[in-house]
Amino acid sequence: MEDWAEIRRLYRVEKLSMTEIAKHLGIGRNTVSRALASDRLPKYARPARGSKVDAYEPQIRALLADFPRMKATVIAERLEFPHSISILKDRIRQIRPEYVGIDPADRTVYRPGEITQCDLWFPGVAIPVGHGQTDDMLPVLVMTNTYSRFQSAMMLPSRQGGDLTAGMWSVIDAIGRAPKTLLWDRESAIGPRGKVTVLAAAFAGTLSTRFRLAPRRDPEYKGMVERNNDYLEGSFLPGRRFRSPADFNLQLQTWLTERANRRHVRSLGGRPVDFLEEDYDHMIPLPPTAPVIGLKNRIRLARDYYVRIGSNDYSVDPRVIGKFVDITASMTKVTVRCEGELVAEHERCWASHQVIRDENHLVLAKQMRRALAIERDSRERAERHHADGHTVMLRALPDYDALFGVDFTAPPRKEGTNQ
Repeated sequence: MEDWAEIRRLYRVEKLSMTEIAKHLGIGRNTVSRALASDRLPKYARPARGSKVDAYEPQIRALLADFPRMKATVIAERLEFPHSISILKDRIRQIRPEYVGIDPADRTVYRPGEITQCDLWFPGVAIPVGHGQTDDMLPVLVMTNTYSRFQSAMMLPSRQGGDLTAGMWSVIDAIGRAPKTLLWDRESAIGPRGKVTVLAAAFAGTLSTRFRLAPRRDPEYKGMVERNNDYLEGSFLPGRRFRSPADFNLQLQTWLTERANRRHVRSLGGRPVDFLEEDYDHMIPLPPTAPVIGLKNRIRLARDYYVRIGSNDYSVDPRVIGKFVDITASMTKVTVRCEGELVAEHERCWASHQVIRDENHLVLAKQMRRALAIERDSRERAERHHADGHTVMLRALPDYDALFGVDFTAPPRKEGTNQ
């Protein structure tokens, strides 16, 4: 390449003959002649050679014409292809679009405040949840504003609808405004059958926003938040240890604030935190009343005076046994009310199969059992009196034995004798 440029310079600028150039550079005259005849940099090109797949291409095309999506391994089996399958896959990859068509992907232009993509990320680390248990399948709600690329994330105790709405509200309330659209895949608590659940619809209605559900098996539809899941997996998680879900959320929020949302994003030409203000200006103002969030249930309290949230049981004031109670569970607290009065309040347990007790409830239950026993004993005593008030005599059992002539002290009678 250097000789080619120098030959042309010597010939056109220095006005040397081809013989003088060849002598000056120590190369053949034919080389100089070829260099001057080419207007482009000479490049070595190996002569094209046939491929071992060439002979099979008509059969490959015949199979793809009938079955455009037939796998390369199946094609190799049908053709009894004797060579490496790699060269067969390369050829199939080249000609398959002629039969299945080309699916071009358009670039989406996002407007400020328009869409927030949401997804669940399951970090594969053991999180201590108390009571000697660890859980490595706790979900993390990840939300990404598509215009500013601003990321938010929070670990949740479960993927139930009440916990998902509580997590979304926590993120939206922290920003101060709601996006016009919340984009989800077909998460079981949001829209498992392509239709938004009643709980999600109520949440969206309160915020005056809407849910949009991604098509089935189309991860590219919300690819931005999917890439952020990978970013969290590769940049936040490695090398960290967590003492509890609260410690996980604290480290995550610190990392998002100081690192993720302050990094330079090439497609933005700046930092997400710098574009968040424009996103904010086009979002929906929050309503005066917060949406209904958290897990809720209404049951009649049974004799054991416990209510169940997830797989955990929480004690309730036993004085409301038999009445309807309203149960509300946030991510941190479980409260139970009866006719508007608070009858139980516990810290929510993220472990599983636990019994959470309030000592006051146990003391009350013991007092109620004692009072019931005293009342029952008094009733029994009252039933042992005649109508005129005198006590009914209770005779000993031996008195009845003597009355009927039964003597248990005599030796037993032997069969077959006249004694």
